[in-house]
Amino acid sequence: MIIGIPKEIKNKEDRVALTPDGARLLSKNGHKVIIENNAGIGSGFPNEEYLNAGAVIYDSAEKIYTESEIIVKIKEPQPMEYKFLKKNHIIFTYLHLVVEPVLTKELLDKKVTSIAYETIQKSNGELPLLIPTSEVAGKMSVQIAANLLENRNGGSGVLLGGVAGVSAGKILIIGAGHVGINAAKIATGMGADVSIVDTDIRKLRYADNLFGSKIKTFISNEYIIKDLIKNSDVVIGAVLIPGYKAPRIITEEMVKSMRKGSVIVDLSIDQGGIVETMDRITTIENPFYVRHGVIHYSVPNIPGSVPRTSTIALTNESVQYLLNIANNGLVNSIKRDKSLAYGVNTYQGKLTNKGVSEALHVNYTELSSLIGF
Repeated sequence: MIIGIPKEIKNKEDRVALTPDGARLLSKNGHKVIIENNAGIGSGFPNEEYLNAGAVIYDSAEKIYTESEIIVKIKEPQPMEYKFLKKNHIIFTYLHLVVEPVLTKELLDKKVTSIAYETIQKSNGELPLLIPTSEVAGKMSVQIAANLLENRNGGSGVLLGGVAGVSAGKILIIGAGHVGINAAKIATGMGADVSIVDTDIRKLRYADNLFGSKIKTFISNEYIIKDLIKNSDVVIGAVLIPGYKAPRIITEEMVKSMRKGSVIVDLSIDQGGIVETMDRITTIENPFYVRHGVIHYSVPNIPGSVPRTSTIALTNESVQYLLNIANNGLVNSIKRDKSLAYGVNTYQGKLTNKGVSEALHVNYTELSSLIGF
């Protein structure tokens, strides 16, 4: 197969969808890898490394889309890329279609097959291609919050770790999945006062076993969150329902109850966000705004700030799925690995993800009825 890697064009997105090592693996298996000129520069991978791995460099994104059978990206196609999409393309990337109605229509109208990294799901519920970015985003969220708390950024001037004679800052993490656990690793390492809430007692038990007395855990409900949030210096939103829009958990009244200069980092923003006052997506370039005196950080591509780590971590997981598709074709790949079926969001003009269907009110078609697996 011909596999195309265009350069990412989303604001401050310096990741690339495939490392040179990934390109080498695909080339050795007889596939042609074409990559846009300097697509890997932001992640520290110059053209020469791809050439040495057997890839071909093209100067034009349009040419890559025209010649490729599989398009591999990091972020969803941007509006200026829509014109390059064509029937029989397989797009393999993070899609988050629940907040992308226009892109969803484009994919359906053009009968593009789209596979979303974030909805590939194993039988045990694990999301293998979301874990790498969840680890990065979770760890970065606390670094970001600590910076925003500084007085120069309009923060409350609280040091998360505290000092002798001064209490540590309070962090509330909503969600005890991979994002929340990795946020807690950094927060406890800083010496912060950490609380984690989740609706799943099993996840809370895991967090308790992992961190012991360094954290406090609570079953998530409106009363608990309302009580905890008013005394929190930082709130990290880390809720994910695969393929579905994030539930609104933090109300505007809860935000109003927070101290001036406190910080909310909503890592659920690419699925719509869990905060009622997070009504806009921000960028790495202009990452936050203030509402009711509270700093709101709603950047959907936080891992793009550490592109080398993020690119390598993702390729470590994604390249095996990509190789399976390239070697066997999509239908046979799904039959070999059922987890891939959950990743297919659109197929031959049909929407095949139930969560997206419910969020966007578009008819849903079960993928198995289309390909018979």
